[in-house]
Amino acid sequence: MTDAVPHAFNMAHYCIGRAAAATPEKTALLVYDTPGASQPVEQWRFIDLENTVLRFAAGLRERGLKPGDRVAIHLGNHSASALLFFAAIAGGFVALPVSDQLTLPELRTLLDDSGAAVIATSQPLANDAVPTGVRVLLPQDLDAMFQDSTASTDCGTLPGYAETSANDPAFLIYTSGTTAKPKGVLHAHRSAWGRRPMYQGWYGITPDDRVLHAGSFNWTYTLGAGLTDPWANGATAIVYTGAKKPELWPQLIAATGATIFAAVPGIFRQILKYAAPGADDLGRLRHGLMAGETPPPDLITAWTAATGRPLYEALGMSEISTYISTGPSVPPRAGPVGKAQAGRRIAILALEGGDDPLPAGHEGLIAVHRSDPGLMLGYWNRPAEDAVVLRGPWFIGGDIGRMDDDGYITHFGRANELLNAGGYRVSPLEIEAVLATMAGVAEAACAEVEVAPGVRVIGAFIVTTPGARIEAAMVTAFAAERLAAYKCPREIAFVAQLPRTANGKIQRSALAKLVPIA
Repeated sequence: MTDAVPHAFNMAHYCIGRAAAATPEKTALLVYDTPGASQPVEQWRFIDLENTVLRFAAGLRERGLKPGDRVAIHLGNHSASALLFFAAIAGGFVALPVSDQLTLPELRTLLDDSGAAVIATSQPLANDAVPTGVRVLLPQDLDAMFQDSTASTDCGTLPGYAETSANDPAFLIYTSGTTAKPKGVLHAHRSAWGRRPMYQGWYGITPDDRVLHAGSFNWTYTLGAGLTDPWANGATAIVYTGAKKPELWPQLIAATGATIFAAVPGIFRQILKYAAPGADDLGRLRHGLMAGETPPPDLITAWTAATGRPLYEALGMSEISTYISTGPSVPPRAGPVGKAQAGRRIAILALEGGDDPLPAGHEGLIAVHRSDPGLMLGYWNRPAEDAVVLRGPWFIGGDIGRMDDDGYITHFGRANELLNAGGYRVSPLEIEAVLATMAGVAEAACAEVEVAPGVRVIGAFIVTTPGARIEAAMVTAFAAERLAAYKCPREIAFVAQLPRTANGKIQRSALAKLVPIA
């Protein structure tokens, strides 16, 4: 990193406080609930944002919370999710965003594991969903909290941001990772400073930008790329809370004046398929940003050809956010995901061990230097897992890649997702990229499937384009011409759609449970 993170550092002040002081009247956040609306349903200036965040922070203090207490945020796709996230951080507490799509047992697991002191939720919860001692805040409680803090404010003077250090914990997010139960990833206040390499390494952002994120308020991709980074740069964030049909995005992009649009690759693919936007349909948009999953191999080319706008890809993980990307200064190339963002120290390490970086052209584990301020503090209450991901001065998150002589890195998937094909380790991404080029194939995903007790083979799950007539033998023959024999899928299943999360990411673990089309 070119600049050391300041010792005294509060993430909420860095993202909101500085902009509120420099440009208090500037629009910080626009919320739309219909794509053709002439006016947003919510419009926040930076000064409004700061006042509300600090009032909520004061309200949490007044209710007895102490520094470091976890504040679970279960408010769904509403601006209150983001406001309370930054309020908890502003107050020196630890924000814990959780999806409102979790089942009650799943929610209980997270509350138990995190030791949350309070949960803010959009609706009453069953008693068995909330551990004893956890305080529940309903929307009316949040309203009262805001009013109480307003009433107790002396002449409009709000308590300031908590005096936190860069290494103090700021937020806790849960990821399924490679374990049966979700594990908490604990981030420090410095994580916001550690995102600075993305500003020009991926976004190419300026204070004049209007950044539209396709995700929900309670998703960490939105909280980071959609809110944290635009606000840290004095830019305007835009979030859409309505029905997210792919054909509506071009209209929304144009209507809101978005200059940058961020989403998972699946959203861009669906926009091309169902909306077919042209160069004149996207208003002021300069470029798109995608992360969260591996895109189809021709997506960038297809998007640019159709819209005339670049599409920049990034590779990231919960433990550090994005760290490898293309951007305005790093043009995309066919195959690689991009380069290490300027200021980050990235290496390829041997799969079997050792902490000496491999030469260019060798495949191994992608590693991030442990000095990176964007790197997590560690896994919540899992010291054994911390030890697994640390190798000398490096952090290894499980992604496999290869760096070329120019510094471009090709991503081959995650080590825990590698398929076992007759003793060979095979990346599903490699097979999927080949199958995606077959005429009539709209989407393809691979996983190991059990065809007999103890016998597992590579299976391919295919979604065909409308009207296409493809048989399993055709897919097998196509793969055999382009892949080594051990990489070819042995089982082919045609399915109506691939399982995805609410934010569009493929749920690879659910593939084997799909029911094939008869």
